[in-house]
Amino acid sequence: MKLVTAMVQPEVVPLVQEELFGAQINKFSITAGVGHGTQKGYQATFRGVQTQVNILKRVRIDVAVNEDFVERAVQAILKAAQTGQAGDGKIFVTDLHDCIRIRTGERGSQAIG
Repeated sequence: MKLVTAMVQPEVVPLVQEELFGAQINKFSITAGVGHGTQKGYQATFRGVQTQVNILKRVRIDVAVNEDFVERAVQAILKAAQTGQAGDGKIFVTDLHDCIRIRTGERGSQAIG
């Protein structure tokens, strides 16, 4: 079992959802957040004062999958989120020690579904 975590731009979330559904991945979590990376922000004017905005909106998508779905999840996220510009985001794939479905008590790959 693996946990695929993607940090992406907010505007690509509907595209990522669509690609994940198309890859037969229907269970994932989406969390709003902020971050700083290579993109380094932008200049903005607020009440007449020039400021540097370097903490940008991001969305975290977590997908717990069995081994045979890892590459499908990664490719779906890449297809939807990759523009070739700085700030596209990152994908992390980490080992998932266990998963427990609260409703039934199932564990491991059966709980992921």
